[in-house]
Amino acid sequence: MSYTSNKSYTLIPPHGGYKKLESYKTALIICEATDYFCKRWIKDLKLSSQMNGAARSGKQCIVEGSLNSGTSKKLEIKLIGNARGSFGELLEDYEDFLRFRKLKLWEKGEPRVTAIRRIAYLSNRSHESYKTHLDSDDPEVSANTLICLINQENFLLDRQLKSLESQFLKEGGITEKMYQARQSNRLDLRGGWERKNLRDRKEFLKNEKASR
Repeated sequence: MSYTSNKSYTLIPPHGGYKKLESYKTALIICEATDYFCKRWIKDLKLSSQMNGAARSGKQCIVEGSLNSGTSKKLEIKLIGNARGSFGELLEDYEDFLRFRKLKLWEKGEPRVTAIRRIAYLSNRSHESYKTHLDSDDPEVSANTLICLINQENFLLDRQLKSLESQFLKEGGITEKMYQARQSNRLDLRGGWERKNLRDRKEFLKNEKASR
């Protein structure tokens, strides 16, 4: 179950609903698929560890960014940027895998690439949705499937970063909101005292007039 903050807060907005993000859903599939791919096709333990580490790092940065979004937009943007970097590194590993083994890197417009990309539009998609491709006995098919997934993930993260940047420029971060809240509170207190003083003065004048 994903964590979502109490929506009654006004200063700190709702945050932590990362499991609803398409970037997280795709990252989870990539993470699980990379673990399976490395166990089956990567014999170098160091490379296997690095690839799994990049996949997990990308996913966890999305989680951490979402959980911190309520109190630090700056940190959220940084972490989503880190996720983008991790998946960029993982993409290079899969492309290296194909190149070193003289296997073909599929072109974006090929029908088989289009077929894989369309799976992204299925509801409740998971690792099982790509099972036919990922479990193929041909490593070229498995690697290219993951490359398709990572390219889609990078697109989602780029779009997420752009949205976060726009939101930050428009609304600011928690520091600006705290300052605005303090200023608003001070004005409310000042207005309250001024109204009280005005009432007290009217009461004084009324009593002064009555005593004459």
